[in-house]
Amino acid sequence: MFQATRRRLAIWYTAVTAVLLLLFASGVYLYVRTTLIERIDDTLNHVVEIVERCLTSSGCASTLIFEPINTDADKFRINVEASFGNNTDAVEDDHIDLEWFSPTGKLLWSTLSEPLNIPIRVNRTGETVRVVKAESENSKFKIPNSPLLLRQVTQRVEVKRQVLGYLRVSHPWFEVTKPSRQLIFDLALGIGLMLLSVGASGWFLSGKAMEPVGESYQRLKQFTADASHELRSPITLIQTNVQVALADLDLAETETTTSLQYRQQLKVVERLTQRLGKLVNDLLFLARQDSGISKDTFSPCPLDALLIEVVEEQQLLIPEKEIALSLNLVDPPISETSPELLENWFTLVGNWDQLMRLFTNLIANALHYTPAGGRVKVELARIEGINRVSGLRNTSAQLQVKVSDTGVGIPAEALPRLFDRFYRVDPARTHRAENTASATGSGLGLAIAQAIVEHHHGHIQVESTQGIGTTFTITLPITLEY
Repeated sequence: MFQATRRRLAIWYTAVTAVLLLLFASGVYLYVRTTLIERIDDTLNHVVEIVERCLTSSGCASTLIFEPINTDADKFRINVEASFGNNTDAVEDDHIDLEWFSPTGKLLWSTLSEPLNIPIRVNRTGETVRVVKAESENSKFKIPNSPLLLRQVTQRVEVKRQVLGYLRVSHPWFEVTKPSRQLIFDLALGIGLMLLSVGASGWFLSGKAMEPVGESYQRLKQFTADASHELRSPITLIQTNVQVALADLDLAETETTTSLQYRQQLKVVERLTQRLGKLVNDLLFLARQDSGISKDTFSPCPLDALLIEVVEEQQLLIPEKEIALSLNLVDPPISETSPELLENWFTLVGNWDQLMRLFTNLIANALHYTPAGGRVKVELARIEGINRVSGLRNTSAQLQVKVSDTGVGIPAEALPRLFDRFYRVDPARTHRAENTASATGSGLGLAIAQAIVEHHHGHIQVESTQGIGTTFTITLPITLEY
């Protein structure tokens, strides 16, 4: 599945790049082709302009020579041989051909070896004409049995409103087609090489992009397997106890069965059902946090009052373990004199129920893994945000809560995975804990704690030494910033 997705991503990436390259190459080709045509048209029009200037300039190197017609001083004609005879080599070197036509359209002089037999069409903007010629050894353009393409400009030559004739200037079209074909080849080669590079890069980058997806998929598979494992055990026990209770009810018709046995079995069912319900609620909470569909409302929460309530509840649950549970509230500095700030010194914007669940999980976890005679300490302090340049307080103040115990500690190799779902330090994934007969944890407590802290834009850290104890440090911003 991942290879197919990676292949599709690479193909799409290459296809999109190919379309963009084709659009770019088309633009370049059209621009170059248009530029070549404009250059040829400018050259042809420049030749025509030179001829027109020579009509009135006696100093022109290619002056047109006029002679009167039948001694009539008002009518002239051009001496073709004298006017154009010396320009044949020059225009041939520039790949430009000239044709001079009489006012009636008869060809009088041409640099071409063969007449083109194309009717005269006055056109100063330039036009492309196709001339079909047979193979000729004496022809200037030796293209056997193929059409000859020319770019032409035709101009009417007049003197004092008298039409002296027509000048047609031609330029071979291969001056456009030859570089255009070379440009197409170069662009095609460049695009081909670029697409190969893009395809290889796309395959590499799609693989990089699929790595977190693959990791998420593996975590999802592990999560599903773990959830199935956790749900299977209580369901199996519930089914077993229900079957035993039903069997005892069947025997009750013929034998005397005490109500105490039924009560014990039903209590087991009730306890397992509660455990299963708690597990489902935990999974639902994590799923909502992951999907971002949680609609929790945030409001000002006095964290000191919340911790006092949690500590009081936990103290009622551990009288037999003789564990010292204490809460330390770090007082504000003496220099602080603002009554409003002092009143809300430990108040932050958050969700009361989630914060209650967060610290209940952490404190209960610390009590659970602390042996009799140990101690658990909860400390709440405010960390002020001070601008080091101006020395003024800014809005980055935070509340820091430390939950420390003198329990069994956590191995260093287990710390990176401590907040993974269903992860337990005990490889056997049992519900045992030191100095306890059993526990009802599902391995989701710390994962839920981390999710709540992240939901409040804070962060959680853990430090632990085996045989000495563990300290969880939670830092929460006083004001959430979105």
